[in-house]
Amino acid sequence: MNAHIEKLQAEISGLRQQLVDHPLYAQIQTLEDFQYFMEQHIFAVWDFMSLLKALQRGLTCVEVPWSPKGNPETRKFINEIVLGEESDTDADGKVSSHFEMYLEAMQQIGANTLPIHQLTEWISYGKTVDEALYQLEINEETKEFVRFTFSIIETEEMHKIASVFTFGREDLIPDMFIEILREMKAKGQENISKLLYYLERHIEIDGGDHGPISLRMMDEICGDDEQKWEEAIQCAKQALEMRIHLWNGLLTPSQVMSTED
Repeated sequence: MNAHIEKLQAEISGLRQQLVDHPLYAQIQTLEDFQYFMEQHIFAVWDFMSLLKALQRGLTCVEVPWSPKGNPETRKFINEIVLGEESDTDADGKVSSHFEMYLEAMQQIGANTLPIHQLTEWISYGKTVDEALYQLEINEETKEFVRFTFSIIETEEMHKIASVFTFGREDLIPDMFIEILREMKAKGQENISKLLYYLERHIEIDGGDHGPISLRMMDEICGDDEQKWEEAIQCAKQALEMRIHLWNGLLTPSQVMSTED
């Protein structure tokens, strides 16, 4: 593995372990717990797609007339990820983005999808992301998470965007959610099939394809530029800190106190 990648992964290992050990996972046991979790996490699913499209805009040609842009290998990497995230196959065999799959899973379990629909609708009417977030009744930690994502996107610096995408987002859906859902299904809970499929599919793609592709993309973007690698480390750390902050916002008061001890 690239020495720069190894260094970056070593630098963020402590924060990653905090996420692996986060008390939120033990809290999520019932359908109602999943509803609450998904009502906030959907915003991370949505802004992940915006990170992805920012990479596609910066690393490939999306203008007309077309002309070749950037490194052909990097173009291939990002277009493969876009294809998988934006046009995958859902549990019913229909083409769907992962965001739309997640929305369907929310609807199936009875989670409230109104806030995320309000966000996308207000943005389509011309509001900025920050203006739309200000009006939403969601956790402040969720709003801050999305604002951080867009602050990185707005830099238009591909190494920073790619670092947040690769090390802060792509492989952080914990396997333990799968086990909880399988146990719920075994006990007769029928309306979780779409969520179970989403998580299984997400882990399968990230582990099998998108994770390695993202690492190669980072190598292509940063090359031998030491400053870019150092900035990538800082962005990855910030992204993980913001994910911890997002998770903290979903804890019960007693769990929040235990994390502060």
